[in-house]
Amino acid sequence: MKRALPWIVVLGILAIIALWVANVYNSFVAAEEEVESAWSQVENQYQRRADLVPNLVATVKGYAAHESETLQGVGDARARATQITIDPATATPEQLAAFQAAQGELSQALGKLLAIAENYPDLKANENFRDLQAQLEGTENRITISRQLFNESARNYNTRIRRFPNNIIAGAFGFEKKPYFEAEEGANKAPKVEF
Repeated sequence: MKRALPWIVVLGILAIIALWVANVYNSFVAAEEEVESAWSQVENQYQRRADLVPNLVATVKGYAAHESETLQGVGDARARATQITIDPATATPEQLAAFQAAQGELSQALGKLLAIAENYPDLKANENFRDLQAQLEGTENRITISRQLFNESARNYNTRIRRFPNNIIAGAFGFEKKPYFEAEEGANKAPKVEF
């Protein structure tokens, strides 16, 4: 019995360590799933915006057919924005930056399209256009919230995998840092307004 006691103690310690490692691993998996779920919401909101674009373009085209360059620009930007897909499990900061840049191009193109409406009072008065514009504004707000939730999920995950001794387990099982959405270049500067 005396010879078995040290082995029982060692096995007990190993069992405790194994349970702790399993618990930490499972918490990493749950945090990673939260990041992926948050990313799905970001994609859903961007897809919603992309789905609104053809209807908005068609409505504007009826009133401002000679604005074909702007309409074409919106279509092209939408095509580029919907071509980029990201797997949140393997996303890199560069991939996220490319995705963000393509979405930014679409935002700029939509801004130009909505600015055209100022030149066409009949278009501004069109109920369908106003509804689409309101839906687009609501979607932009949802995109902002979804991006914030994604960044929060990524921050929680990144913090969890970088803390000691969790970082040892994260490294052993291949859990890597997730990228964040960052402010667009020049967003920290106030716009210049001239009268």
